[in-house]
Amino acid sequence: MENEQKKNSKILGVSLLVIFVFVIGILVGRNYSEGEASKIFSLSSDEKSVNMDLFWDVWNTTKKFYVDSDKLEEESMVYGAIKGMVESISDVGTTYLDPKETEEYNSASEGKYFEGIGAELGYLDNQVIVVAPIEGSPAKAAGIRPGDYILKIDDYALTSEDTVYDAVAKIRGEKGTKVRLTVLHRGDKEPVEIEITRSEITVPSMTLNFIGEKKDIAHLKVARFTDSSLYLWEQEWDKSVQKINQSGVNKVILDLRSNPGGFFDAAIYAVDDILDEGYVISQQQDSEGNVQEYKSEKGGNLLGKNIIVLIDEGSASASEIVSGALQQSKKATLIGKSTFGKGTAQKIFNFSDGSSLHLTIVKWLLPDGKNIDRENPILPDIEVSYTNEDFEKGKDPQLEKAIEELSK
Repeated sequence: MENEQKKNSKILGVSLLVIFVFVIGILVGRNYSEGEASKIFSLSSDEKSVNMDLFWDVWNTTKKFYVDSDKLEEESMVYGAIKGMVESISDVGTTYLDPKETEEYNSASEGKYFEGIGAELGYLDNQVIVVAPIEGSPAKAAGIRPGDYILKIDDYALTSEDTVYDAVAKIRGEKGTKVRLTVLHRGDKEPVEIEITRSEITVPSMTLNFIGEKKDIAHLKVARFTDSSLYLWEQEWDKSVQKINQSGVNKVILDLRSNPGGFFDAAIYAVDDILDEGYVISQQQDSEGNVQEYKSEKGGNLLGKNIIVLIDEGSASASEIVSGALQQSKKATLIGKSTFGKGTAQKIFNFSDGSSLHLTIVKWLLPDGKNIDRENPILPDIEVSYTNEDFEKGKDPQLEKAIEELSK
């Protein structure tokens, strides 16, 4: 079963174009069957061809007249040209990885351990930002927050020409070594320098604690909706849910803050444990406008629980599917800040040279059919900020508000 899931996970959607700074990236989502894949992703031989004469004119002119033409590396030029073409789409979920980047990505998706600071990066307004620091990581302990703009890495000032992968290459390093980031926290006017000591990153996909004065509230922190396979993630979810039910508690805080997403099917699986039969959990729309609904099935191991969902600017993709579905079904109260706004899925196309294309192929829609994007994030029912000052003082007003609401 597990091996089959690993095999199928080569055909994926994406949580979010995010980069684990301790790896190269994690782009995961819905597992498509071979039948679905052949139907959705078949390439037509009737596609309109493009005249490539201009490309070759520029190529040949560069090769002939560039002052150091003997130093030109044709392979790098080819990969650079492909990257430029893909980046021109201006879709943060669509990216091209050269063979080295693809190898590092594949190693990451196989669940190996990595060293670094433990943060996920993305793009906003053509700038590299922190989507979320990983729970328990050196980045989070040092004060890196969701939405931070990264301005400098050590003494190097990032420009609009620098990609997420450029930033990753400069931030990544061996455990025990240090990197200095200059960041602008969301809402601040002045940047700050934060020094971080890299370490080995081993963070579980979810943790469960019982909190409150009477320990009658289950605090289920889901760091991501992915593991080395969908099967293993579902196993961890089932274990946590079983512990909640065995404890007899009826109050649950589902903490999705700084959760960048993961497997689409994991999001559906989680929501289906909370909703009874007949609710629309999510919808998917393909390039031809076809929409497929994903509905809850009868029964669920968390039915009838009093649930609050915590969200923030680092909650994205699969986290938004879960929080949006529970909000629109009126089965949970959302507390925190507006989410990231990312609702697309990607398929990975692997090529013979070892490179790969992660291409956006579907949109995820909320139960009511609305898009999830930067202009349409998930809004909390109760807005509560979590400031840098709160962080420095060790306070968590969002979690405190959730406990207060469940204690009424």
